[in-house]
Amino acid sequence: MTIPASFPAFRIRNDDAGYRSGIEALSLDELSPGEVVVKAEWSSVNFKDALAGTGQGKILRRFPLVGGIDVAGHVVASTDPKFREGDPVLVTGCGLSETRDGGYAAYARLPAEWVVALPRGLDLRQAMILGTAGFTAALALYRMRENRQRPELGPLAVTGATGGVGSLAVAIFSRAGYQVHAISGKADQAGYLKSLGASEVLGRDALDAKRPLESIRFGGGLDNVGGPMLVSLLAQTAAYGNVAAAGLAATPSLEALTVMPFILRGVSLLGIGSAGTARDIRDDIWALLADEWKPVQLDAICTREATLQDLPAVFDTMLAGGSLGRTVVRLPA
Repeated sequence: MTIPASFPAFRIRNDDAGYRSGIEALSLDELSPGEVVVKAEWSSVNFKDALAGTGQGKILRRFPLVGGIDVAGHVVASTDPKFREGDPVLVTGCGLSETRDGGYAAYARLPAEWVVALPRGLDLRQAMILGTAGFTAALALYRMRENRQRPELGPLAVTGATGGVGSLAVAIFSRAGYQVHAISGKADQAGYLKSLGASEVLGRDALDAKRPLESIRFGGGLDNVGGPMLVSLLAQTAAYGNVAAAGLAATPSLEALTVMPFILRGVSLLGIGSAGTARDIRDDIWALLADEWKPVQLDAICTREATLQDLPAVFDTMLAGGSLGRTVVRLPA
């Protein structure tokens, strides 16, 4: 396949003219180095992308960079024998839109060690509906199960349940055989959350407990919010249950946290850092997401399809708390 001399990319800059982002024409030689060149077809929008694209979070470690922490497409050139022209592949995290150019472009050039062959059972668009959000939710369950989380311990709580990670967590956890209690401030989306597999939908007041230990209500859970809600979830978790921390939509602080859930109930707090996940675990998780953990509701979870031109508006909506489910990005042909 002939790669054009230039192609569109959503690039982020921070220089004497200020912090800004927008569509630019780039050549392949301007992209970060890598062994595999991919004709990108789909990407997605994550909270981290919105922070990076607007400058509201310190995500990029150098400038300028193409945004987008996820990408899926077909290989058009490779110096690594593991990948051949035409192979469908995906990459999530791994430094994209942080230390190297990301997926918001018609082409991506990527280190072979990060490239994952698209597993049987997923198409490229489905892989990006999942993307970093689905991978994060699945990684949380993977780590909880490694630490002996079992359905009989009780329901798994999911905070920020209408967001990308939250929506996919509800679907993945229920698919894996766990009862799920979705926690959200959007009461009007209870039907949506139950359609994904939540057995109960609770308001945020379910996690407004103030005491170091409360009556046991959950077997464990996934928190995307941080702060008092995470502290309250830990205080209501069953003995030897696990709580996975994957986000900070409200705050990164844990000012009211005590050691009581840890030393009196043996509760574990697991940190979920998806970007640097070891390759063997990454392959395991994508195999699960393509098979026994694959949500049957992917089309319902994907509530918007955007273009590069749409990204600024999508970012603003997400940061204002107005997003629902997942947004995928169709990249230029």
